[in-house]
Amino acid sequence: MSDPIIEASTKGWIAQHRDQYLKDPSAGHLWDSAFAGGPGPLPTLLLTTIGAKSGSESVMPLLYGEVNGAYAIIASKGGAPKHPGWYHNLIANNVVTVQVADKVFTAKARVTSGAERANIWKQMAVMYSPYTAYQEKTQREIPVILLEKIS
Repeated sequence: MSDPIIEASTKGWIAQHRDQYLKDPSAGHLWDSAFAGGPGPLPTLLLTTIGAKSGSESVMPLLYGEVNGAYAIIASKGGAPKHPGWYHNLIANNVVTVQVADKVFTAKARVTSGAERANIWKQMAVMYSPYTAYQEKTQREIPVILLEKIS
């Protein structure tokens, strides 16, 4: 069962971060993860997906890691039992818009598996250790996605 107070506060900081990023990409690019158990400022990107059901744009700030010229993101949703909405959106339409600091580009999203997933998961968990606790908290395998630039 979810806690409505935690959900409301989570949505609040996500919206604040997204708004800051859109107004000032250089300030929004780094997110202070300390309050959520992370090591401090970490790089984030903005992922724009098209709603699988609504058809509307959705913009989410997400931590990322660089992997062979692509950007890795994690569909953790804090270890919730269900995948985040943005993940369902990119499964329905894997062509997305990505903003990294002041660079905006189109990318193709690809869910990783096997050794590739394991290696990227390790990289991301070193960067942001709460990912490990999130995986332990849920029965689903948390997806690891690569965003590969196409234009």
